[in-house]
Amino acid sequence: MPRVLYIARHGETDWNVAGRWQGHTDVPLNDNGRTQALAIASALRGQSFTAVVASDLSRAHETARIVAGELGLTIAYTDPDLRERHFGPFEGLTRDECASYHPDEWRAWVVDRVAPGGGESQEDLSVRVQAAVGRAALHVATLELPALLVSHGGAMRALLATALGEVPPPIANGAIWRITWDERLIDARQL
Repeated sequence: MPRVLYIARHGETDWNVAGRWQGHTDVPLNDNGRTQALAIASALRGQSFTAVVASDLSRAHETARIVAGELGLTIAYTDPDLRERHFGPFEGLTRDECASYHPDEWRAWVVDRVAPGGGESQEDLSVRVQAAVGRAALHVATLELPALLVSHGGAMRALLATALGEVPPPIANGAIWRITWDERLIDARQL
């Protein structure tokens, strides 16, 4: 039976501001990111949830802790499958640095979206994130109440591409989507 979940992107980090690829690198929220987490809570105030599930990376987990604290919720668990895409040698670099230090891999990424060596493909990312959302839908959301997930922009885009039929544009820090899950993602809309 269909379950509703909400999924939010973590708040801003200093690497977001600098245009650095974060991927699996554990970069904490900055002060603006904490303010964005409070804004997520404010946007969701009045909506009831069972609990929160978050990526285990600190930027998502701290966002989840702030939102949960503001809304009086518990964090059911952290799930590494909600992590951002692994970007291999691109992590920590800006786009210009990727092009300079890894020109062949960067060209393959820009032209054909081929993951750099050690990086994660779109298909692998999509399978991983869908599995995490499926677990949260089954074990945390109920027929009456949604769960709230806190994840990452690239992970969310991979998930949403399933419902939308195309990869959506970049997702802003603090953006929230409402999704409906019935053994797979069947509907998605941004709040």
